[in-house]
Amino acid sequence: MPRVLIIEDDRAVREGLRLALRRQGHEVDAAATGEDGLARLRSFRPDAVILDLMLPGMPGLEVCRRIRVHDQVPIIMATARGDDTDVVVGLEAGADDYVVKPVRARVLDARIRAVLRRTSSPPAEYGTPRTEHHGDLAIDRAGLTVTHQGVPVALGPSELRLLLVLSASPGQVFSRRQLLEAVWEHSYHGDARLVDACVKRLRSKIGEVPGDPRYIHTVRGFGYRFGAR
Repeated sequence: MPRVLIIEDDRAVREGLRLALRRQGHEVDAAATGEDGLARLRSFRPDAVILDLMLPGMPGLEVCRRIRVHDQVPIIMATARGDDTDVVVGLEAGADDYVVKPVRARVLDARIRAVLRRTSSPPAEYGTPRTEHHGDLAIDRAGLTVTHQGVPVALGPSELRLLLVLSASPGQVFSRRQLLEAVWEHSYHGDARLVDACVKRLRSKIGEVPGDPRYIHTVRGFGYRFGAR
C-alpha cells in the first residue's frame, strides 16, 4: 500500500484529498504547514509527497528544496494555477510532477502511481553487463544507481528514469512528447516544461558544463539525445 504525505494548508482540500486517496488504496498522512510536513516526512517515511506551493510560514518551494537535500522521495506539486513561472521554479527546485487544483482524485492517484513506477526497471537481460559506462558516467540498470567519476549521484525518480530512457539508445533523438510518455506517462499540452526542467536538474547532477554538455545534447526545435563525448 503506497504511503502518501499531503502537505496542504487548506483544511477542506487536505481532508478531501486524504479521504479520496484512502479510497484509492493509499495510506495517507497530512500536515497543514511546511514545518509540520518536514517533521512528518521523517516519522511517516512516505513513498510520495503531495506538496502545496502556497503554504503559510515556510513556502512550498522551500519545503521542496529542504526535502531534496537529504531525500529523493517523489514530490508532486499542487498549485492553484498552471502559471508557467510557478511551475518551472517548482520543478527546478526538485519536484517530479505537478497538478493544478482543484484536482480529481483519479488524476492524482494516476500521477502518484506513475511517479512510483519511475524507479522500477526491467531486470538486465542475461549476458548483458550489470553496469554500462559512458565516459565518466556509470549506470547500473539492475541496481538503479549512477556514479560520475566514481562518486555516487543522488537522482530523483524522474531524473533517474529520464537518464535510463535516454542512455538506453545513445545517438537517438527523442522529442519532448516521447520523453513525456516514456518518463511521466502523459503528454498533456504544455508539459514540455517537465522535460526541460528535469534535463536541467539532471545535467547539473552528472557534471555537465553549462553550454557545453557532454552527455545530454539539445536538438533544437525537437528534443534531446544522449551520447558521451
